[in-house]
Amino acid sequence: MAISVFDLFKIGIGPSSSHTVGPMIAARKFILGIEKSKQLKNVTRIQSEMYGSLGATGKAHGTPKAIILGLEGEEPDQVDATSISTRIEKIQSEGRLNLLGKHMINYDHAADQKLYRRKSLPFHPNGMTFSAYDEKDKEIAKKTYYSVGGGFVVDDSKKDGDLIAEDETKIKYPYDKAAQLLEYCKNESLNISDVMMANESAWRSESKTRKELLHLWSVMQEVVNRGIENGGVLPGGLNVERRSHKLYLQLTKKSDKKPDDPLTILDWVTLYALATNEENAAGGTVVTAPTNGAAGIIPAVLHYYMRFVPDADEDGVVRFLLTAAAIGILYKKNASISGAEVGCQGEVGSACSMAAGALAEVLGGSPSQVENAAEIAMEHNLGLTCDPIGGLVQIPCIERNASASVKAIHAARMALQGDGTHFVSLDRVIRTMRKTGEDMHLRYKETSRGGLATNVLEVPVNIIEC
Repeated sequence: MAISVFDLFKIGIGPSSSHTVGPMIAARKFILGIEKSKQLKNVTRIQSEMYGSLGATGKAHGTPKAIILGLEGEEPDQVDATSISTRIEKIQSEGRLNLLGKHMINYDHAADQKLYRRKSLPFHPNGMTFSAYDEKDKEIAKKTYYSVGGGFVVDDSKKDGDLIAEDETKIKYPYDKAAQLLEYCKNESLNISDVMMANESAWRSESKTRKELLHLWSVMQEVVNRGIENGGVLPGGLNVERRSHKLYLQLTKKSDKKPDDPLTILDWVTLYALATNEENAAGGTVVTAPTNGAAGIIPAVLHYYMRFVPDADEDGVVRFLLTAAAIGILYKKNASISGAEVGCQGEVGSACSMAAGALAEVLGGSPSQVENAAEIAMEHNLGLTCDPIGGLVQIPCIERNASASVKAIHAARMALQGDGTHFVSLDRVIRTMRKTGEDMHLRYKETSRGGLATNVLEVPVNIIEC
């Protein structure tokens, strides 16, 4: 199956690509299917049932609101994030839902949305089932979907183990392994970003790919700016205070003086990641990279490149994102980018690996050094658990993005000190990540039943929906 850079990098709303973006897409797919069958006018009730991680942490992750918006026809990259809270409150108070903005039905939040905290569907931890009924309570349609990470959605027609949405587009350089990618680069004297750009040409012109990638970069910058501007406390009940605004003031004040701390650059990298993930945690618009829970790493490292690397330019931004996507595709095809499936190594680990490889390329690294950087970054994220306190994408998620951003830069620099030869290949570390995820206990995979989620002394009893 072919995967595009724009499958991995998508504009959506926080706090979770698996729990917010995916369910919104799935709900919209379901209701569009009903409209296509010319049954929309007969629908009087829609029931949504969430299982596994969606059921366990969906309330805190904003899954119920995302499904409501999807049923009303909204798309993650188009919805106005600033109006969502008011809109959801109105729907729930009035008890009315406007399917695709065309057909009004009654809506009972308690009866029409069910979250099963300890029930799972067999195919994937992020499962959801939608059922539509007519005025006689007769079932019109029923469909199960799985949100398999990064906003990717598949339905129950997929075979066991096949977690990639179908795209039969013929690309110039098809690959499933890093070894194949490196072989193309060696045989045709290409960089990894060149291979990816050639593949993207199967969907659109090179000029359009560049334009859309630079648009994603502009959105990443806007997200950071909003994060810096906004202060206060994040929603959800943990009362986590935003830190990026204060950190920005401290850093700008320091920059007016002669720098006396050689690690100040890392504080800026931390700022970029914190600002992004605080916006995500607040339910704002972010770029899934490759997930929302890990959305701060690639923007933070890209900001580092643009601000602190001499001669950085927009061509470098394009090559950075293409290289990051080329690496992300390997994780999507051979392991997982879903915290509910393999723990946070699949989200923060994958993003760290993608950012490290991408930075190595734009710093002049060879394809082998790029692959080495990506391998180093993941090797030291193996076994990373997903244990969000209260099911919220806040602790440890926000700081974890900042830490991984610095780790990505370090991995790239380590790789560039060598000649690209190394003992463990990226393909082997990806296989190891997958196996580690399979061995990981369920409580450490986005269920909030283990780790920090159960070992923090003061956890609010009533977690509210983000």
